Amino acid sequence: MDAPSAGYAFEYLIETLNDSSHKKFFNVPRLGGTKYDVLPYSIRVLLEAAVRNCDGFLMKREDVMNILDWKTKQSNVEVPFFPARVLLQDFTGIPAMVDFAAMREAVKTLGGDPKKVHPACPTDLTVDHSLQIDFNKCAIQNAPNPGGGDLQKAGKLSPLRVQPKKLPCRGQTTCRGSCDSGELGRNSGRFSSQIENTPILCPFHLQPVPEPETVLKNQEVEFGRNRERLQFFKWSSRVFKNVAVIPPGTGMAHQVNLEYLSRVVFEEKDLLFPDSVVGTDSHITMVNGLGILGWGVGGIETEAVMLGLPASLTLPEVVGCELTGSSNPFVTSIDVVLGITKHLRQVGVAGKFVEFFGSGVSQLSIVDRTTIANMCPEYGAILSFFPVDNVTLKHLEHTGFDKAKLKSMETYLKAVKLFRNDQDNSGEPEYSQVIQINLNSIVPSVSGPKRPQDRVALTDMKSDFQACLNEKVGFKGFQIAAEKQNDIVSIHYEGSEYKLSHGSVVIAAVISCTNNCNPSVMLAAGLLAKKAVEAGLHVKPYIRTSLSPGSGMVTHYLSSSGVLPYLSKLGFEIVGYGCSTCVGNTAPLSEAVLNAVKQGDLVTCGVLSGNKNFEGRLCDCVRANYLASPPLVVAYAIAGTVNIDFQTEPLGTDPTGRNIYLHDIWPSREEVHQIEEEHVVLSMFKALKEKTEMGNKRWNSLEVPDSVLFPWDLKSTYVRCPSFFDKLTKEPVALQPIENAHVLLYLGDSVTTDHISPAGSIARSSPAAKYLTNRGLTPREFNSYGARRGNDAVMTRGTFANIKLFNKFIGKPAPKTVHFPSGQTLDVFEAAELYQKEGIPLIILAGKKYGSGNSRDWAAKGPYLLGVKAVLAESYEKIHKDHLIGIGIAPLQFLPGENADSLGLSGRETFSLTFPEELSPGVTLNIKTSTGKVFSVIASFENDVEITLFKHGGLLNFVARKFS
Repeated sequence: MDAPSAGYAFEYLIETLNDSSHKKFFNVPRLGGTKYDVLPYSIRVLLEAAVRNCDGFLMKREDVMNILDWKTKQSNVEVPFFPARVLLQDFTGIPAMVDFAAMREAVKTLGGDPKKVHPACPTDLTVDHSLQIDFNKCAIQNAPNPGGGDLQKAGKLSPLRVQPKKLPCRGQTTCRGSCDSGELGRNSGRFSSQIENTPILCPFHLQPVPEPETVLKNQEVEFGRNRERLQFFKWSSRVFKNVAVIPPGTGMAHQVNLEYLSRVVFEEKDLLFPDSVVGTDSHITMVNGLGILGWGVGGIETEAVMLGLPASLTLPEVVGCELTGSSNPFVTSIDVVLGITKHLRQVGVAGKFVEFFGSGVSQLSIVDRTTIANMCPEYGAILSFFPVDNVTLKHLEHTGFDKAKLKSMETYLKAVKLFRNDQDNSGEPEYSQVIQINLNSIVPSVSGPKRPQDRVALTDMKSDFQACLNEKVGFKGFQIAAEKQNDIVSIHYEGSEYKLSHGSVVIAAVISCTNNCNPSVMLAAGLLAKKAVEAGLHVKPYIRTSLSPGSGMVTHYLSSSGVLPYLSKLGFEIVGYGCSTCVGNTAPLSEAVLNAVKQGDLVTCGVLSGNKNFEGRLCDCVRANYLASPPLVVAYAIAGTVNIDFQTEPLGTDPTGRNIYLHDIWPSREEVHQIEEEHVVLSMFKALKEKTEMGNKRWNSLEVPDSVLFPWDLKSTYVRCPSFFDKLTKEPVALQPIENAHVLLYLGDSVTTDHISPAGSIARSSPAAKYLTNRGLTPREFNSYGARRGNDAVMTRGTFANIKLFNKFIGKPAPKTVHFPSGQTLDVFEAAELYQKEGIPLIILAGKKYGSGNSRDWAAKGPYLLGVKAVLAESYEKIHKDHLIGIGIAPLQFLPGENADSLGLSGRETFSLTFPEELSPGVTLNIKTSTGKVFSVIASFENDVEITLFKHGGLLNFVARKFS
């Protein structure tokens, strides 16, 4: 399917840019006059895309007028949106590309031309989620977990990549100085041969030095275990038009998007238009801090956009967030983020756009803005938008933007009134609602122990943790008996004795998510580490510390500023570039720690500078997890406990016995900004550009097949042709009734996509593990669910396999359910498999906010392949509900005020319902149970497009039929 033609219905709006005779643009303000002038900036971007793509079919003139009339139509109409580009990351990108490859097979089977199946818009795929921490400073000698590919038989590392351990600078002729004196930084890190184009400098002489050994080892293993997936990605980039793959080792999807892929203004065939993006990562929203409209959607919707269809959204309300005042010098941008997060959650912005304005906005750097924008999924907004202003232009100039393009960009944005000017308030937008946040009111804080929205002021941390020990088990409670709250368990580790207690920190991770885009907080962590080391402080060796930067740029400025060796000295050694601890890929804790935790039933803690801290996400045995800024992660690692009051209790003592408090080593804002100005420079962005475009030797030498259809390897456990198209017909069949369906799971409130979708490591006793074992793999070769998202057999078996899943049929957290015909308690997959063999359809009963959390397409695909025909819940997370419809599962909703309990449902009944021939949005359906009870539910379809997709059996079938 080809992309729509330029907006012929509004050709009269096309004008020539003042500063160029050949560059043109749609002068959209002419369309709306005063109506346009009061539109929020984010809505103006939607309007421009609608005008430019108006073809009378996929984008109608009525859609354009609805957006222009946003003030009266918000929340009441559905509008299409054509983003300029799509961004995929490998965990969620591989199923999208596998579906594309499978769709080629299906189109050929139906008699169509498979060569027509390719993305219609620019699509970038970043291989950033496959990194696992096999090696860190604590576990450098651990045997690697090789997984599949060419390291399947042995975990040996290439002799070409690992050199004898030497000091980082060996008196090269290019380095004017000597690093042989044994000073800190010259002998504290482990270095080896330099990975191609990685911008690491000698911290003392600012000359290139080799990459840390841990990075080399982790990348070596990453390439080995993921070879099949990488070959598939490279094949995709060659076969599908408009697909570019960013090789592993480059950086995270959302950070590479910000630093390298973002255009701010697109130029296509001399036509200028705003950059915009959707993609399969909820943190796509980071780019809104740069004035680029973007948000995360599911893999199913992303595939539709890649095929030339618009994304669909309800014309959103836009909440104007006015920032006033200035923040305290000791408050980091992460404190600002968490403060705004809590405030916006309290206000209620779910399903809305948030747009920032006010005098406080200009005081925020671009990296501060992008950090704030990146957290918007955690407070429920679709996106948080910062319009382009002078701060944006200055940032782009510093990052190497071509000056002529920058001038054209400014001229264009001002011509279409997309440029924010603090000095001119005459065209101030009107918002659905305005809230005010005074930056002076924000104090340093952390978030936890189980949810990102539970913010705790740093001054209250000790008392809050102690209160959590007392509280009943829940989001803020662990219910530890009072007489056991002071229990201490001794451990022996590396020849020394240590004591663990409730609150002991066992994981401290500065990881590749959310915060690493902001140099100020990373440099603050480095400066704090420097002062700590100089004061004689240290981190206990049993604590799993790691530093996983989002890109080589972070490594560059940490190294060139001279703070990296101090971080390494405290155990925060670089382990690689990619998502690790945040997605459950942390190195295992030592047996001594694990035994102590079990013996004392201790509530131990993880502290990380990320944005996800759901219970059990980091490690099953770590019950309390706190989100904190990078310098606080380092501080808590030094303290060794979260059960501390930093105001009155010391972190430790110096060699003379003097107490050292946090305020003694906390860097001032002036120190941080000075280092930031000196080391966050143009060369870093140039280095990332070179690294991205040149790739690396392993990637460049990877051989891939040259074929229109992918040659599926039937023995592969990584990439497999999925079964979504197995029963595809040229024309859709009539909607079938659901008759005598059993309930697979009876769930409560706030079931997240983490509970549903496979993620993290594969448990040895799980159905997925049995599948892999039967194919000759050992547990060391299982890899993670994320790495195996291209194999539907593994993913289906991992659906609802989360150990924290609470199924009311079981009565305790466990990935189990009851197969009612036999009365057996089984793994969810095994029960579903039995139901399918018996020809029994399935439904799921759930409470409020079913499918909350990150957008995950496998949270819909998995249940579909388990045989689930419908979900009946009190309410849904919108993105997940869209996924259910997109895969062909009916989203049913209890009537307001009703639920399974109020209707007297036990979940042991069977359920039957019939869909009317003329299905309409929000129609009421009747369900009849085997007990004779009849009750009404709402078919939660919002528009005719969703109904069309459901009638086709989902989006994939709909699109495949279009090609056939």
